[in-house]
Amino acid sequence: MTDVLIIGGAGMIGRKLAERLVKDGTVAGRKIARLTLQDIVEPTAPPGAAFATRAIAGDFSVPGVADTLVAGKPDIIFHLAAIVSGEAEADFDKGYRINLDGTRLLLDAIRKIGGGYKPRLVFTSSIAVFGAPFPDAIGDEFHLTPLTSYGTQKAIDELLLADYSRRGFLDGIGIRLPTICVRPGKPNKAASGFFSGIIREPLNGQEAILPVSRDVRHWHASPRAAVGFLLHAAGLDTAPLGARRTLTMPGLSVTVAEQIEALGRVAGQAAVKLIREEPDETIRGIVSGWARNFEPQRALELGFKPDASFDEIIRIYQEDELGR
Repeated sequence: MTDVLIIGGAGMIGRKLAERLVKDGTVAGRKIARLTLQDIVEPTAPPGAAFATRAIAGDFSVPGVADTLVAGKPDIIFHLAAIVSGEAEADFDKGYRINLDGTRLLLDAIRKIGGGYKPRLVFTSSIAVFGAPFPDAIGDEFHLTPLTSYGTQKAIDELLLADYSRRGFLDGIGIRLPTICVRPGKPNKAASGFFSGIIREPLNGQEAILPVSRDVRHWHASPRAAVGFLLHAAGLDTAPLGARRTLTMPGLSVTVAEQIEALGRVAGQAAVKLIREEPDETIRGIVSGWARNFEPQRALELGFKPDASFDEIIRIYQEDELGR
């Protein structure tokens, strides 16, 4: 039996991960005994679980909170909590407090338990750890040179994860998520939010703002694929990772124009006409420093599976969020 903790359980990926765990009843090949969801606001535990669930509200970057979260010695910890890219750039102190200090406090809380406690910690990093200039496709040997505060915070976290794993305090694996698209719900403060907005809003009959040119290329994965990455990482044999504990996840490299073409194929031209171009130099500047394409050979060899096409990503949104 396995005890699972999701930090960031009220976020979109956290909610979907929890729903999948409740549906499956197992993780990493073992039955789930208890699921704990934590976030800055109290998460909602999915109904129908065949195991105990609980929800906790609190700021895990406050000293002592992380110690309480891991006091029950969860076997698998999904660390999804973060301040998103745009907000981390706008609020320097908050970004470092949550994205770096909070992670360090969590790792130390695990370390301090000792006594042979060594949980699997699955950490969501980001492709923002890479900075320009880029090759045509970024391979597994490309260096980390982030050009944003968010990317810098995640890069430091990756180093901490590797070192704490090397020292035997935990069994960590980091997964650099592509930009998740199509995100349901209202837009957040992520600079990448428009990638979802230009698909989500038209599918809901609403106007969408496109703040960058249509030739902008980016790396995407659906929420369903992201949950699949997390679950696969939870049960993965980490021995082949060696000291390099973080992997770039597979995804799809498409331009904004190709996104819009896929929208037209799936939903028709009436949806495409709801996209209005309104350039935003701040967003354009942030996005211009992001990676566009990858060759994530290590992750593919270890069994992580991407979406088949951007058309499929749109259909996943329709199926999971609109019931179509």
